[in-house]
Order: sequence, then structure tokens, then C-alpha cells
Amino acid sequence: MTKPVDALFIGAHADDIELCCGGTLAKIVRSGKSAGIVELTRGEMGTRGTAEIRLRESLDAAKILGASFREQLDFGDGGLRTGRAEELQLMEVIRQCRPQILFAPWIEERHPDHARAGRLVIEAAFYAGLRKIETKHEAHRPQAVLHFIQWHVPAVTFVVDVTETWQTRMDAVAAYKSQFFDPNSSAPRTKIAERQFLEMIEARGIHFGSLIGAHYGEAFVTAQPPKVNDIFAAYGGREV
Repeated sequence: MTKPVDALFIGAHADDIELCCGGTLAKIVRSGKSAGIVELTRGEMGTRGTAEIRLRESLDAAKILGASFREQLDFGDGGLRTGRAEELQLMEVIRQCRPQILFAPWIEERHPDHARAGRLVIEAAFYAGLRKIETKHEAHRPQAVLHFIQWHVPAVTFVVDVTETWQTRMDAVAAYKSQFFDPNSSAPRTKIAERQFLEMIEARGIHFGSLIGAHYGEAFVTAQPPKVNDIFAAYGGREV
């Protein structure tokens, strides 16, 4: 069940968070803050597995990451709905959770559900702060929406060092046994079920980490730049 958290991670499908920013979620939890996960669809259109299997796997993954809760909404997989009804439902979740920071998919992602989810989160986060829009909970607007990256790689705003939580992230990814590479599986082959897909995830983590002088990194895009108090600390450990 949703409850107040410091950070709220919103994805279109189960496994989006693990694949894109699970290390950051685990790092937030290790720092003593709280984080929750919400996905906007049941993943019923996925080629492998079923919505029920993915739900069980997602709950196992959430435990590995240390999330305070994981909730699944039903905005329609393979055609994610972004109407007023869905907007109000997401606003209610944001008001109930009252996060300081929202994480959402990048708005120009390859999968249309991801792009729609990213735009929906931006709009719902803004409207959630308008007091005259009435829902069960009081108005609340997060301080920022941070976009995580899956396929398309835009110019990133910042990179989080997730070296210490990378293995936790990958353990959470491995919880989705129905979705990713398994040499013994007879399920249909898909792009994300190939061995090369997990190798790409590893390579991308190393690439983003190299940008900040770390072993592994996770990159984010935001419309508003982050506040930096110590420029030497922000750029420490990098070679020029």
C-alpha cells in the first residue's frame, strides 16, 4: 500500500525501474531515506510470461532493492492511457506518497508507453500541487521530476555513482526470470531476452560510470539543473 516516501519511482512496466535506475533506488534506501515504486500497467501485452507472473517477480525485486512498497496501476499496456481519469489517479498517488523527488521515464523513449508515462508524470506532478483540484489527499508538488533512460540516450543532466549498489540492482533484474535471458527457456525470443541485452545493460552502466570517474553509473535528465554546493566535490575523481 502506498504511503509517504522521500522518493517515488514511476515506470510504465514492471522491471523498468530495475533496468534503468535500480541502483539509485537502492542507494537512496541505503542512505536512510525511503523509496516507493509504482508501475502504470500490468504488463499484460508482454510476449513472455503473464501479468500475474510479472507481478510476483516485481514484488520480489522490490524487496531486493529495499522499496517501502510497490503498487501496480492499470492504465493499459501497449497503449498506455493518459486521459483525465488516469491523471487524477496518478495525482492521488503523488499526494498520498508526498515524495520530494519523482523518477519517471524519459519523454522521448523508444517504447510509446514509456514516453507517455514520462509526460503523464510531469503533468500529474504539477497538477497535484493545485489546491483547487480536489482529491482525497491534500495538494502536494514534488521538488523535481528526474527522468531515467532506457533505450534512447539524450544529453544527460547528471550521473549517479551506483558502484556500491550495482550488484543489488542486477539481483533485482534477475528476479524477472520470465523476461530475461535463460538458456533453458522455451519461451519466444525477444530483444530483452537475448544475452546481449544484459551485456548492454552492464556496458551502459560502465559507460555512464566512466563519465564521472566511477565504475558504474546511472544517468538522468531533468528540465531543471541540480543545485551544486561544492563544485570540487561534484567533479572530484574525474580526469580531464
